Amino acid sequence: MAALVYATVGSNRLDQAKAFYDALLGSAGIRPIFEHPSGGRVYGANRTPNFAVLGPHDGRPASVGNGSMFAFGFDTREEVDAFHAKALELGGACDGPPGLRGPGLWFSYFRDLDGNKLCAFCMT
Repeated sequence: MAALVYATVGSNRLDQAKAFYDALLGSAGIRPIFEHPSGGRVYGANRTPNFAVLGPHDGRPASVGNGSMFAFGFDTREEVDAFHAKALELGGACDGPPGLRGPGLWFSYFRDLDGNKLCAFCMT
């Protein structure tokens, strides 16, 4: 059986993006594990890559994927709320505050400094 292992977002401001993701992902225990040749950074828990912010491979400017979104799963609503708040504190933009999105579905949405859409959620 296959499983999604990692996701990447592109950035045109890698130094600022790395600072954003260092603080945001660090708040959830996800740490930098290596620098990427594009000038970006790869993150993971237990030294297993699961997220990266990169300069695009084709050398063209990074752009936001219309309809693309990456989600981070948490165990509790409080963790979702804290992750969303941390993203906004770091300069991200709210794209949907934490709230109930269906029976037992607590979701929040935000955009990073380049406009990439991310989600924090838990299913209780």
